[in-house]
Amino acid sequence: MKRLSATPNRRISYQPKLTAVAAALLLAGIGVAPLALPTAAYAAAVTVANPICPTNTAFFNPDSGQDIVVPPGFKVSVFKSGLNFPTGIAFRGNKQHFEVYVLESGHGLPSRCNDQESPVVGGTFSPSNPFTPDIRVFDESGNLLRTLAKPTATGGLQPAGPAVDIAFERGLQGGRLFATDSNQATHAHNGQNNSSRIVTVDPQTGTVTPFITMLPTGDHPTEQLAFDANWIYWSQGSTTNSGVVGRDNGGGQDQQDIPCQDIVLSQNVFDSGGGVTTSGYSPFGTTRPGATVKAFESASHNGVCDGAILRARLNSSQPDATIEPFSWGYRNGYAISFAPADHPLAGGLLVGEDGPDERGARPSNGAPDPLQLARQNADGTPDYHGWPDRFGFLASSQAVFNPIGGPSDDLCVPANTPSGCTAASLAQILAKDVPIRDVLAHPPQTITSPLAIEAADSSFTGIDFAPKSFVGGPVEDGAVLYTLEGDFGFSPPNATAPAPEVGHEVKLINFEQKGNQALALKVQGFARNKTGDQAFLDGTAGFNRPTNIRFGPDGCAYVADYGAVRDNGADTHFVGAANGPLLQIPGTGVIWKICKQ
Repeated sequence: MKRLSATPNRRISYQPKLTAVAAALLLAGIGVAPLALPTAAYAAAVTVANPICPTNTAFFNPDSGQDIVVPPGFKVSVFKSGLNFPTGIAFRGNKQHFEVYVLESGHGLPSRCNDQESPVVGGTFSPSNPFTPDIRVFDESGNLLRTLAKPTATGGLQPAGPAVDIAFERGLQGGRLFATDSNQATHAHNGQNNSSRIVTVDPQTGTVTPFITMLPTGDHPTEQLAFDANWIYWSQGSTTNSGVVGRDNGGGQDQQDIPCQDIVLSQNVFDSGGGVTTSGYSPFGTTRPGATVKAFESASHNGVCDGAILRARLNSSQPDATIEPFSWGYRNGYAISFAPADHPLAGGLLVGEDGPDERGARPSNGAPDPLQLARQNADGTPDYHGWPDRFGFLASSQAVFNPIGGPSDDLCVPANTPSGCTAASLAQILAKDVPIRDVLAHPPQTITSPLAIEAADSSFTGIDFAPKSFVGGPVEDGAVLYTLEGDFGFSPPNATAPAPEVGHEVKLINFEQKGNQALALKVQGFARNKTGDQAFLDGTAGFNRPTNIRFGPDGCAYVADYGAVRDNGADTHFVGAANGPLLQIPGTGVIWKICKQ
């Protein structure tokens, strides 16, 4: 994800989840300090600060993870804590002896307090800079063996970040170690920021070698990796939130979306205010109603498009010449994992998609996060999953997705009101953006519906199939575990108290097929803080932002936890009016370990 301008979320919406008092303070330009909490609630926690903006702190106390509730027969422990924004995990070896590779993503979220160039953190090439990416290698006991690929003036991962994922091409058997990275935090030039790339990293020396470069880097960069036969697959998120370049995309300077097939635009154009209107799949301020947009228009390589799962030949001397779309029609199909050969979904790629937000020139509210199954069509063309005119199972024009007005809508004029907009500009939003109008004249092919949907703003960030050694209790043969990072406090909650919000947790899917009946998905919770909320609020020994899950050679599930982020939420709000919207707290990342007892 672009993390607004720079991750995984994986998704962001923009109607603040604030109390009336906190909203008034925010709109008045006054930061909201952390809530005062009873001393006993965090007696064992330490206070960790953002080094650039030290008034922004978080309570940190992973301890043994005793405040994470899991089913009987399973146990949580801490594999490693004190990390900086981990998003990727890979393993090499066997259950007796193996190495754990942890990717720290660096600057992944937009805030001046996350600036990797700041002298406070030693500048761009400081080896101790928490806001630049690296790969830490541990043995099976959690002992640090080496640190790889830290940016230098002559190499390493890209310093502006984020780096998102790592994976060995042959899984536990090793082979080449691949990674995805970008300079997403930099500004686009002439509407283009094709800084995303896939690289190989030497597992011993850390030498970084480009594999595929010049991939799109707009609202979302190149993200997670998967392998099948002689192909490398990756999730390539959409360059916009909604199919239309708006002021939320670098003030309109970021690149337009790139279709994977020829499409025909609708007659609709979308208003960003100030006399600027824009068609979908077009540069900011360009209108071309009814135009045919050719596949791969504006891409740096033939075969490159976005809102897609792409693939390329692993063993080609020119892999960028072999790129092709496998599946498309996703807003941000971030989390990906192939089903095992003996699974009912064999041959399919599970895709956890993060839906659109209330922002930009085509805002929406309450769109779900779908779980999709990607399969390339028999004729070699990509299948199509409906975005930007389908959200989950429903057309985007359905009233349930109508925008309600928010401070990041292009037509909003900020004001101290419940919506965050003046009454006149809110009226403009409701008049021009309701109902949500189609970007395309018609779908380019029949739409493949999702397998299931998750709550709005829950944010898929990782998917993995459980090994047979993990089966027991609620976990059945062929089950999937997936991580939900949770929201960033911009949207109304996805549940009404006292019901718990969905997110900041690990969930379980069992697949059931009886005879000739359709495959049934049985979804339930698996690992969640006993408070139901993020750990840094009160020093709970539990999750903050789970950003990936991978099973290790020991049969345990390893969960990457990005750590504490101060955002627009009432209880998680950043301190200082200029310090948001999403402020990272280094040193609060954790790799959790969930094992069957």
